[in-house]
Amino acid sequence: MTDALAAAAEPTRRRILQLLARGPQYAGQIAGHFDVTRSAVSQHLGVLAEAGLVVGERQGRQRLYRIDPSGIARLQAEISSFWTAELDELVRDAHHLSRREHHPSTATEETP
Repeated sequence: MTDALAAAAEPTRRRILQLLARGPQYAGQIAGHFDVTRSAVSQHLGVLAEAGLVVGERQGRQRLYRIDPSGIARLQAEISSFWTAELDELVRDAHHLSRREHHPSTATEETP
């Protein structure tokens, strides 16, 4: 199975997910939003389906795609798992350094 985070990291696939978040669409409708071939869009949809982020359902000669809510929930949980106390501390440090760069007079001088 394709890693959902890797699948969603690619810009075209992220845009496809954004389009499908509005509601189900046929592959041809999705392809109409891109300057690539329908075949390329189909490949992207295949990667998203393999990753469990979308579901495609054949309706006659067309395929209707929709978001798979459980796959999106797993992706969201995976992304959330990266946000740890260490990242919170890193953000605080970055803000502190940014303030020091913008207001050098508040920085203390270090003595050797």
